[in-house]
Parts: sequence; structure tokens; C-alpha cells
Amino acid sequence: MKKSERLNMELIFLKDKSSFHLKDLMVEFNISKSTAIRDIKALEEMGLALYVENGRFGGYKIISENLLTPIYFNNNEMLAIFYALKSMSALTTTPFEKTYAQLSEKLSATISPNLRDEITETLNYIHFHTVSPVKKTKYLATILEVIQSNDVVMIHYSQHEPIIYERIQIYELFYRSGVWFFSGMDLIRGQWGIYRCDYVDMLEKVEDNLAKYTRSQLSDLEIDYEQNYHDINFKCELTAFGVELFLKKSYPNMSLEYIEDKPFIVGGYNEGELQYMIDYLISLGENVKILYPESLKINYMTKLKAILNQYQK
Repeated sequence: MKKSERLNMELIFLKDKSSFHLKDLMVEFNISKSTAIRDIKALEEMGLALYVENGRFGGYKIISENLLTPIYFNNNEMLAIFYALKSMSALTTTPFEKTYAQLSEKLSATISPNLRDEITETLNYIHFHTVSPVKKTKYLATILEVIQSNDVVMIHYSQHEPIIYERIQIYELFYRSGVWFFSGMDLIRGQWGIYRCDYVDMLEKVEDNLAKYTRSQLSDLEIDYEQNYHDINFKCELTAFGVELFLKKSYPNMSLEYIEDKPFIVGGYNEGELQYMIDYLISLGENVKILYPESLKINYMTKLKAILNQYQK
């Protein structure tokens, strides 16, 4: 590790401490006593305010626990930051007020013109392609705020048919394959659910006397949901290319396993997820073979026949 990188890591290590000993740095960063002493001197020169306190329980005392000392990034680290911002620019809808392009522009103003030109040139020949949101999504910022404040919401939802969920406690917001989702507990129905944000037509906070769950309890409910809701076990054999397709796109209810050096998709699904399972397996083409259950095979073949019939009329 370069000295500049180690000094930055040491600043981060000391960020929440009010005091430390020389040995703390020696053990944490595997450095000698003389190197630790030189590092402390360098940290002081960078602006870390500290003083030495002698005695049995002495050591180095940090004057302010909230370090205002800047963290320095080398050119490669700055390039990685700008690349990450560029990579995320496809997410035209996010829970945050600022777009990634705005953040990149703001950060660009803090670096030297030479480094700015180098980063701009490099990013012209490094690209990252991801799936943009397939539909305009509202309420992402509100959903994030609700999660942080542990509030309860009422939503109008229209994925299949219009329905009102009167009391939802949201646990998590996530993005997958061009769609924003949130998961949470329906406090009235007592059911865990996963909802597409782009089908939420109205969302508002509500106040009532219903008992709410803690974050820890919601996490346990999610684990229980994953373990028990997907109650139909399935197993499919994959080709070598099928493994590649699986690694590019898969879902939490399935995993890749090798049995006697052969690759398989194993997992579980709920009866209500049958159509999504069929559509997913069809997307793998000839690179997947359903082993069980028989009902999944039958419905899969029925869908294939319906597709073929479109070309036989």
C-alpha cells in the first residue's frame, strides 16, 4: 500500500476516535513503530489536530472527534469515482434530488484542469451499459424518506387491477433489470410483499395506532418470506452457456449449484409466480432443461406451443 493511501486509511480509521495509541496503528496497518511515528507526523501536517498525553493511560488525544481533515484521492481513484458516476447515469430516476451528471459536474469543479482533461479523455473510451428504467417512476424520494423515518404509507397500486393498500410499512428499496421495487409488510393483511414502484399511482404517509415493526423485525419477516413463500421447489439443468446467462440475470428465489460437475438452477417459487418463472426459463432458450416439478414442465411447454402457433397460422 502506498503511503498516501495508508494515510487516507488511517484518517478514516481515526475518524470516530477521541484517542489512540501508537500500537493501534501498528496493528491495524501492519507497520513498524518508526513508520507509525512518521505517519502521525504526516497526519498532523495534513491538519489532524492532536496532542500527546503522558502516563499509564496516555497516548494521542484527538482534539476534535469530527475530523475536518480532507481525504485525498490519487488520479486512479478519481478516475474510478467519475467512472462510477458515469456508469450510474443510466438511472434517470433515482431516490435522490441530484442526478449523477450533476454530481459529476460538481465534483469536476474541484480538480485540476489537467486531471479533468485526462478523466474526460479516458471516459470517452470506457463504457458501461445497463438497463435504464423501463417506465417513469414516481415517489422514489418519498419511499426512501419513509424507510428512514419508519413511517407507514397508504398506496394505490395498479399492476394487475387497481387496489388500495391502506397500511404498508416499507422495508427496502431496490433496482433490478430496469425496474425499481420496494418490499414491506401489509400491516392490515399481515402479509409480506414486493411491489413495483412504477405501478404506484398514489402514495401518502398515514398516522394511526397500528403497531409497527422495528428494522430488525422487518428483516426477520423478509427472511421468513423468502424461506416459506416460495414453497414449490424446482430444479433445472443448464448448459455451459446457460450458466453465463444465469449469472447475467437471475432472481433471489434461485441459485446456481454444481452437482457432480453439472450446473443446475435450484430454488423455489410460489404458484402466483408461475408465469414469471416460465417467462424467465424461456429466455434461457435451449440452454435450460426443466427436471421438476411436472407442473412447471407442462406450463412451460404450453407457452412454447402458444408461441409456435403464432407462426403457424
